[in-house]
Amino acid sequence: MQEKEFNLLYEPWILVLTQEGETKEESLLSVLEHAHELRCISGELPTQDVAVLRLLLAVLHATFTRVDVKGNQGGISNAIQALERWENLWELKCFPVEPIKKRLIFYEERFYLFHPERPFYQISGLNYGTSYTATKLLGNLSESGNKVRLFPVRTGDSKRTVSYAEAARWLLYVNAFDDTSGKPSKRGQKMPSPGVGWLGKLGLIYAEGSSLFETLMLNLVFLNDKNEPWSSGKATWEIDKSRTTERVEIPLPQDQITLLTLQSRRLLLHREEGSVSGYLLLGGDFFPKENSFTEQMTLWRKDQKNDIYHPKRHNPSKQLWRDFSSLLASNNGARKPGVVHWLSLLKDHDLIRNKVIISLRTASVNYGDKDFFVTDVFEDSVSINSNILSHLGEEWVIRIIKLLSVTEDCIRYIGYLASDLAMACGDSDSQHHKAGEGSGNAAKAEAYYQMDLPFRKWLADINPSQTDPDEVEHAWKETVSQILLKLGEEMVYRTGEKGITGRYVNNRYYTAPSALLKFRSNVIQTLEKGG
Repeated sequence: MQEKEFNLLYEPWILVLTQEGETKEESLLSVLEHAHELRCISGELPTQDVAVLRLLLAVLHATFTRVDVKGNQGGISNAIQALERWENLWELKCFPVEPIKKRLIFYEERFYLFHPERPFYQISGLNYGTSYTATKLLGNLSESGNKVRLFPVRTGDSKRTVSYAEAARWLLYVNAFDDTSGKPSKRGQKMPSPGVGWLGKLGLIYAEGSSLFETLMLNLVFLNDKNEPWSSGKATWEIDKSRTTERVEIPLPQDQITLLTLQSRRLLLHREEGSVSGYLLLGGDFFPKENSFTEQMTLWRKDQKNDIYHPKRHNPSKQLWRDFSSLLASNNGARKPGVVHWLSLLKDHDLIRNKVIISLRTASVNYGDKDFFVTDVFEDSVSINSNILSHLGEEWVIRIIKLLSVTEDCIRYIGYLASDLAMACGDSDSQHHKAGEGSGNAAKAEAYYQMDLPFRKWLADINPSQTDPDEVEHAWKETVSQILLKLGEEMVYRTGEKGITGRYVNNRYYTAPSALLKFRSNVIQTLEKGG
């Protein structure tokens, strides 16, 4: 067996989707050289794709914060230089590959998946830690009663081993999203817990373009939230000696290169006859997540009591557009994701004038039981007119957030209607509407489901420079009214004769028709007063 095997710079391992809809594997250098010809990264999971995306962003930061598009030496010392360098790359419509190659080939030895001294994203000679099979590397989720397995069932040898190419992709995923099941090597001694992988702690959000080149450029944030260049840093392959100590609390990185190549786990892959059969794992580097503003790809929530910000994890049952205020609001102490702040800056400087629609996408992991295992992997996106990101769109953002609040108030009434119908039909506890709570939650979920596509289209069609705000507000209220009133009528119809007859509960007479009348009145009044 060769000591050195599978160099990620040259071997194909990144799964991508071409503009023609075909899937193929590219090497690290090749994927950057042809990024403008590719639609997107398209691996086994959207979360895996984000982990690969961040590696590519780290390469771009490590290159173009140090040299210009022609490869001439020169860092970024102020906001003007940062925007100029970004614009020069954007106008090329492709990445100049020679500066990238020159920098990466200098560290060629450190991009081998298997290497006697510096295996990529791993610790050479690691001989202790939690041992896992290749199945765990793949992130397989168990089936439950209401959820099918997310990953293809593997049979035979493929169940026990994976190819080098696929293992490289999952290596990045595990480093980014690993759960907390790994044990410390020193049993019986108190060691700090690093928690899940860094990306698993986030409400991850990033911008997606019409090509991989555009996606990388839109997320290539050259300035912090104070519009200052990032501090200088080093990627993990640029560090002379890798950190090997387990569970190390480090200071919050002040640069993108260090953060994007953060080693949340200490890993070593095991190979067997040309395939990966398993790996050893220990906890790696971590830092407090509070006020970790170097991170550009997360939603934030503010702890009003302590005046600090935490990454806001996504709720898998909640559509992304319902978190519109977390995406774009910047008043009342709200904090935009860094990448959204960056896009607003690009828009205000007229650097993405030809980019009409911006897609904001999330890809996240949902964990169970103190993050000990993964229960779900999910993604979502929302598309907006890029003018909403500019100063021109600030009033629109306020209006849309207010409209969403009114919409939530109206949807709350569909839950009350379901509870009243349960009382009328004798399907609830007379004191607490307990049975009605389940039907109420189901009714609200159905309402959000029916509004999902209409809202996405309504939002994408808003152009602050052309659209009349009163007209679009009226249009959305009409949509809300039509969906909810129709849904309410269907719910009443399903109660049948029992609902029409009704019954007394605690000296109050409940019937389906009276419940519908109250529901209609509440929705109409809320829509008339709101906005």
